[in-house]
Order: sequence, then structure tokens, then C-alpha cells
Amino acid sequence: MADFPKQEFSGVLCDGRWIGPHGIGRFASEVLSRLPGADILESGKTHFLTPFDPLWSSIQIAKRRPRVYFTPGFNPPAVSVCPFVMTIHDLIHLKISGEGGGFKRLYYEKFLKPALLRAFRVLTVSEFSRNELLEWSGLSPDRVIVTGNGVGPEFAPEGPRWDPGYPYFLYVGNHKPHKNLDMLLTAFSQARLPTPFRLVMTGTPDPVMIGRLGRLNHGNKVVFQGLIGEKNLPSVYRGAKALLFPSFYEGFGLPVLEAMSCGVPVIASRIPAVEEVAGDAAFLVHPEQIEDWKRGMEKVAEDREFQKTLGTRGRERAGLFSWEKTAEKVRQVIRSALNPSVQDRQKAMEPGLWTPQ
Repeated sequence: MADFPKQEFSGVLCDGRWIGPHGIGRFASEVLSRLPGADILESGKTHFLTPFDPLWSSIQIAKRRPRVYFTPGFNPPAVSVCPFVMTIHDLIHLKISGEGGGFKRLYYEKFLKPALLRAFRVLTVSEFSRNELLEWSGLSPDRVIVTGNGVGPEFAPEGPRWDPGYPYFLYVGNHKPHKNLDMLLTAFSQARLPTPFRLVMTGTPDPVMIGRLGRLNHGNKVVFQGLIGEKNLPSVYRGAKALLFPSFYEGFGLPVLEAMSCGVPVIASRIPAVEEVAGDAAFLVHPEQIEDWKRGMEKVAEDREFQKTLGTRGRERAGLFSWEKTAEKVRQVIRSALNPSVQDRQKAMEPGLWTPQ
């Protein structure tokens, strides 16, 4: 970890409610732990976005009077007497039908978009998300900063491997529509794989998923593992023959990076954010081309040299990412907010923006 004063970020107030096992939660945990001296609000408490959340944040700012407020998620304060930095990981609630419902769409359009214009800076995790943000919000390009995501040293080829007694492909993620699981299950059920192969999935099947599996050949070869704890996740990656990541839409694709870091082959959708993360180190296919997905599974299952090549490339690619690199980009932005330039101070004098102290 880089050397910096132990209390360098004293006076920075951070929303710790995002910390958790999901993608944003991992970002929050890794970044906030690298802001020495910062005051972390409600650390570890589950965060649920409500109409009152911006007001709650504003009250905390008014009570604690920080020099800078930082949230690792998409919940800016309604008003703020100090500069604030916020994070938009993607625009899935606007881009994918059925994601989040009417409330979140209304929140994005009527509150979040104006709030972005008040923010000192807006962080995001990929160039793809940055471009979508700029197009949607009208922000000046210099105000949206890509931090990326990282991967920890626990995700390494060396270490215990989960062995359930059969070879398996692995899916890590939720079961929302944009994850494209209908296609994945269909492709897996039709692929010509050695008899003992299974598809191991995180999460618990709902009645719709159970009905879907009942209509597929080999539906009994899909195994649900529930929530895999952070301590066990690396070993589950290591034991897999490949990670399958079929999403239609992602802002980053953290499981792709984690699997590559473990030296595990990745078969993933050829979508912009995943291409940014994986480069040429994964077997990328169109998210709707079932035949290509089947071919990828069959090749990984049968061709050990192909497995080795993808694993080696993935490990090298993953070496470009670290949580320390991500955190340093965040720290640089917060340092700028603590000591704003003349240009930023002039910008802050516009109506509705924070007032420099």
C-alpha cells in the first residue's frame, strides 16, 4: 500500500452503508478501507435507497460539518455545504427494461441528474460507463473520472480448490434479467459435455427458475450454492473449469476479473465493459449466440491446452488491476476536493452548488 499520512483524510465523511458482498459493496469496502482518517457513516449497515435518503445524507453533513463528503454509490445529498464526490457504476436502471421500476427511473431523471451537476466530481468504473454518463447527463468530460475496479491478492491461482466431486462451470452473480440466464441455461443443457459436468450458480432459484430448469434437458445438472462467502469464493473459482458470464449489460464485470486473477478460463459476453476488462484474455461471444456459447463450453471442457492458454492470459491481464490503483484514483479526486483549484471554487459559486469553505 502507498505511503501517506495516517490521518490524511480527516475531515472526509463517507457513506459506509454500501459495504457488502455485491459489486458496489466490494468497491465500497476496498476503497473506504484505504482512506485513513476518514469518518465512515453507518459502516456495515445494509443500504436501501429510499426517497428520504438524500435528506438523511444532508442531515449528516449538516451535523458533522465535513470538508468533503464521499459516497461510493449513486446517492448524493439533497443539499451540501461542502464539496461532494459520488459514484455511478452504471446506468442499468435506465438502460434495461424492468430494472428498478418506476421509482428508480424517476429518481435518476428528477434528482440524480441535477445532483450530478452539483457534484465536485463523479466517479465511475469503466470508459463504457463514463461515455454513457456523459451522454445522459451533459456533464463536462473533465468532471467524470474512471477509477476502475480492482482485485485482491486472495484471488490467486495458488490456494485451496473446491472439489464437489464433479467438474463444473461457474456462474457468479444475481439472477436479474440482464444477466441473460435463460440463454446460459439453454446453451449448457444443449452442449455436448462429459456426463459428470455441472453448472454451479450462486444464489437460490425462485419458482420461475425452477420451472425453467424443469423444461430443460440436464436441468438436474444445475447446482445452486446460495451466497458464497468472500472467504470461500476464491476456492470456488479455482475449482471451476471456466467462469461463464453471459450478461447483456454490465458497468464492469467484477467476476470476470476475479476469475482471471485465479487463472481460471473465462467465457463471457462480448459487450463493451467486459471487453475493457478482459481484453483478449477471455473467450468472448455474442450474448445471444447459443451455438457459440455451446462451442466455447465444449472447447474448454475438452481442450486442456486451450484451458491453459486462457488461464495464463487471464492471469496476466488481471495483473493490470488492483484495489490500491483504484483507491489511489479516488484519493486523488478527494485530495482535489479538499484543496479545490481556483476554477473549481469559481464553479462552486454558481447557484445550487456547494459553497467553498
